[in-house]
Amino acid sequence: MIKAIFFDFNGVIIDDEKIQMKAYQEVLRGHDVNLTEEWYFGALGMDDRTFVRSMFAKAGRPLTDQVLDTVITDKTAIHREIIKDELPLFPGVLTFLKAASRDFSLGLVSMANRNEVGHVFERANLTPLFSVVVTAEDTSACKPAPDCYVCGLAKLNEKRQSERLLPLLPSECLAIEDSPPGIESARVAGMRTLGVTNTVAADALRAAGADVVSASLADWNADAVGRLF
Repeated sequence: MIKAIFFDFNGVIIDDEKIQMKAYQEVLRGHDVNLTEEWYFGALGMDDRTFVRSMFAKAGRPLTDQVLDTVITDKTAIHREIIKDELPLFPGVLTFLKAASRDFSLGLVSMANRNEVGHVFERANLTPLFSVVVTAEDTSACKPAPDCYVCGLAKLNEKRQSERLLPLLPSECLAIEDSPPGIESARVAGMRTLGVTNTVAADALRAAGADVVSASLADWNADAVGRLF
């Protein structure tokens, strides 16, 4: 029986994978790195620092720590500018989050940086809905490694212990992801998985081991989670 739901961020809550790519393309162009769509979507699951290192390596360009920090800072600024007028949350996701928070503990497990997650959470008033948040700063291993989900469950169980509640098992948790690395990460951590086809095709999510694949979270409610998982 599912008692907690962990959500990915980019591509699950906020529809910004292409916005992220556009922002990175603009910044990396100034460093003679031609970021292609193939390169970007082939790196899903990476945190910003790992992603930038990978793209510079693919382009055969040298990278210093100072340039790395500058690229990420500039990308974040462009991303924030693009979404300043309208926050591109996926249709139905806010309704699902609010409904699910009444029946399940909610957690965020993302390789996005804390700055970007915090900005969106503040604007959309999402913070009260989530018991725990895991971002890139909380783990040294990117998805598909299970570390981030292991960290998320450990944080949740620590919170439950403080509330005198029994700890949850991984099998009592559902992870909602939009990419194969995310599905693999949660699955290896022992969690059930729901893949949403916001970013890649259903076949790719199933091949990664998704228990269930759906076209949209707008089609889901707490009762559906209880019935199917």
